Amino acid sequence: MLALDCRKIEPGTGHAAGRALLGEMYARLTGEPMPPIAIAPGGKPYFTEGGLHFSVSHSKGHVFCALSDRQIGLDAEELDRAVKPGLAEKILSPGEYAQYLAAEDKNTALLTFWVLKEAAAKCSGRGLRGYPNHTAFSLDDPRVFRLEGCIAAVIEEEDHAL
Repeated sequence: MLALDCRKIEPGTGHAAGRALLGEMYARLTGEPMPPIAIAPGGKPYFTEGGLHFSVSHSKGHVFCALSDRQIGLDAEELDRAVKPGLAEKILSPGEYAQYLAAEDKNTALLTFWVLKEAAAKCSGRGLRGYPNHTAFSLDDPRVFRLEGCIAAVIEEEDHAL
C-alpha cells in the first residue's frame, strides 16, 4: 500500500505544511487522527503507533508526503533548482557518473540521482553520510517521477539500495 500527495506551499512553510498534509493523509487513509511522531536514534521520524510508515519532503514551493505499510523514503526537488556540476564527481558512483556525462540535461540528471539517493537514505533511516557515491541508480529508474514542476523519488523498504 502506498499513498502519495503533493501540494504547493509558501516559501518557508515546509515543515508545518508537511505535518499538516501528513495528518490529512493519515486521517483520509485510516479514518483516525494522526498518531504521535517520535524520532529514531538515527534521526528518522516514525509514528509511535498504527503500523504505517511515512516520509515527507519539501522544497521552496512544494511539499510531498508518502504513507506506506513498509519503510519508505521520499525526496523531491524543484526542477528549476540549479546544481553545481562539480557535485557530480563527488556524489555519483562511476556508473552513475557515466550516465550523467551522457545525459543531455545534466542538471536534471544530477537532480534525478540526488532524489534517488536521498529517498534511499530516508528509507533506510541511516541518512546521507559523506558522499553517497557507492550506489548504482539509473536515470530511467521507475521510482522517479515529475509532478508540479518537481522531480521526486519514492523508495520502499524492499527496494532501497543505499
